[in-house]
Amino acid sequence: MIYIRKAQERGHAHHGWLDSWHTFSFADYYDPNFMGFSALRVINEDTIAPSKGFGTHPHQNMEILTYVLSGAVEHQDSMGNKEQIPAGEFQIMSAGTGVRHSEYNPDPQQALHLYQIWIMPNQQNITPRYEQRKFAEQSGRQFILTPDARENSLKVHQDMTLSRWVLSAGEVGNIDIDPSRKIWVQVVKGEVSVNDQSLDTSDAAAVWDEKRLAFSANQPTELLIFDLPPV
Repeated sequence: MIYIRKAQERGHAHHGWLDSWHTFSFADYYDPNFMGFSALRVINEDTIAPSKGFGTHPHQNMEILTYVLSGAVEHQDSMGNKEQIPAGEFQIMSAGTGVRHSEYNPDPQQALHLYQIWIMPNQQNITPRYEQRKFAEQSGRQFILTPDARENSLKVHQDMTLSRWVLSAGEVGNIDIDPSRKIWVQVVKGEVSVNDQSLDTSDAAAVWDEKRLAFSANQPTELLIFDLPPV
């Protein structure tokens, strides 16, 4: 079974300085059919105006992943981290027992474009932690998040993996998957078919009870592929 979540069907909020698209129910957007998917709780695609951002706010017992598409994030938290995350880098923060942080666009002219993704952990009240990494630009599939930080990936406290797959125009590929698992495919950019269903930039596909995914890119495409537990 494959369900296509079209980009324009997501929840949308525009606050002047923040333009945000919500894949799942978030803040003032509520849809009982889209409360999350397996361990995924939030996938927000945000554009933040120059010199604007989120002031200091708390989180607890959540794995929070930020992927910067353009611009840079200035991050500061109660663990003592003060970092900039430039375009192309991933940052993960385990909120665990509790952490406070701010996220800000330090550029006075350029907008900031990012995905923020919340993953429910399989361990509660862990010690908060912070990591960020730029992964080598390469074609093919590479791990971004894994439970054991294998292949130089970032660690996540959940029985899941996140991989990134970059396909050139005309490229095809296949992934064998355990039909007991759930898969979420997020199109970061491009145009691709997934098991003969067409997806464009910012579209997504929820997949379950499938043994294989077949991809065919119509133009240069970047995918995020979440392999998730059944519940």
